[in-house]
Amino acid sequence: MSRSDRDRDSTGRAQNRRPRDRYGRPLPYGAPGVPRIPDDAVFTPREGLRAAQRLLDDGYAFHAHEVLEAVWKAAPEPERELWRGLAQVAVGLTHAQRGNLTGAARLLRRGADRVAGYAGAEEATRYGVDAPGVAAHAHAVANRIEADPEGAVDPAKLRLTGPEPAR
Repeated sequence: MSRSDRDRDSTGRAQNRRPRDRYGRPLPYGAPGVPRIPDDAVFTPREGLRAAQRLLDDGYAFHAHEVLEAVWKAAPEPERELWRGLAQVAVGLTHAQRGNLTGAARLLRRGADRVAGYAGAEEATRYGVDAPGVAAHAHAVANRIEADPEGAVDPAKLRLTGPEPAR
C-alpha cells in the first residue's frame, strides 16, 4: 500500500488498520497479529480498568494503553487528566518493552505526575484507582530502567486499582 493509499476514515483522518504485534508495532498487511482494540471502542471507567488490568497482566501494555485512551477520550473534564496519565503510564511500559528506554522513562514520569495529582481525589477513588500506587510504580520503573537498561519490564506488576474493600 502506498503512502497515498493509507487507511482513512470518513473525515479523511488516517487510520492504521495494519495488524500489530504484542508490543503494538505495526506488521505488514495480511500478517497474523494480536487482536486490536477498535478505534471506536467505548468503555466505562470500570470496564476500562478491568480490561486494561487484564491486558497488563498478560503483558500487553500497548493494548492496555488503547483501552485507557478510549476511557480518557470519553471522560468528563474533571477526570480527563487522570485517564490521560494512566494511558501514558501504559504507553511508557510499551516503550520499555520495545527497548525505547529514554521515551519510556519520560512517558512513565509524565503519566506518574498526572496520576499523582489525583491521590485521594474523588475522581480516582470513585473507581478504586490507586493513584499513589500507580505513580510510585511508574516512577520506580523509570528509575530502574535508567539504572539498568538491560533489566526486563513486567507490565503485570502495575496494579491500577487498590485491593477490593472488605465487605
